[in-house]
Amino acid sequence: MEYVRNVLGIKDAEHEENNPDAPNLVISALSCSLKGTVQRVIIVPGTQAHRMYPSEEAKEAFRCGCGLNPGYLDRIVKSGFRIAGMDDKGEIRIIELPTRPFFIATLFLPQLVSEPGRPHPLIVGYLKAALAQRHGGERGNVAKMHTLW
Repeated sequence: MEYVRNVLGIKDAEHEENNPDAPNLVISALSCSLKGTVQRVIIVPGTQAHRMYPSEEAKEAFRCGCGLNPGYLDRIVKSGFRIAGMDDKGEIRIIELPTRPFFIATLFLPQLVSEPGRPHPLIVGYLKAALAQRHGGERGNVAKMHTLW
């Protein structure tokens, strides 16, 4: 929401769960809720996410009923985001901003499948990006992980 409001300039952008009657619901109800499901996510080759995952697909745990409103997808992609992961039907599950060391948004919760000794690949990627920042990464960029929706 911060990116959409402050970079794309949609000041009244809202999330349907917080303000269902808002005129600009950038995050809206999915056609089918993913709450409590584990589903396959296909990782797009050539993306930051792809460099972090050990394979081109993963099983991920979801706890959401909302996602990116498709009506805003073109604008978000034109601003520099790219799709980094999708489900079997081609619906977005991961987006990223490749101009940043780590700016990845997921529809799933990586921490739900992390285990001691087997951390989730995105969590490891986040930590590596944070360490790189601390030790001379691009000045002014903050390594972030955004688990949105």
